[in-house]
Amino acid sequence: MDYRKLFERFEDPRGFIKTTVRPSMDGTTKAALNRKGNTLFNAGNVEGAKRIFLTTGYSDGLSRVGDYYKSQGRPLDALRMYWAAPNHPKADPMIQQLSEIIRHFIYEEDIHE
Repeated sequence: MDYRKLFERFEDPRGFIKTTVRPSMDGTTKAALNRKGNTLFNAGNVEGAKRIFLTTGYSDGLSRVGDYYKSQGRPLDALRMYWAAPNHPKADPMIQQLSEIIRHFIYEEDIHE
């Protein structure tokens, strides 16, 4: 089975980007940025807040952005935020659902070959 062909139909240009290096910053700067992110989030600027939370690694903020995406019907974006948080209680059930979907497509592809 050509798995590359199977997954081509699901390509998303936004894909997952994993980075592990965050800029070093002192606690005061991080706290000020997180407050700014919270202000942006509460004002409805979720994308601006997300950029700050990703920069600082603020797990609670990332989880809230994930919750927002999930409520907007954007489960993959939500999963990205939960994974970055890391918030395993919210990410793991979504990963399980995705693995079931992938299993289904692989099984379906095997039947049609």
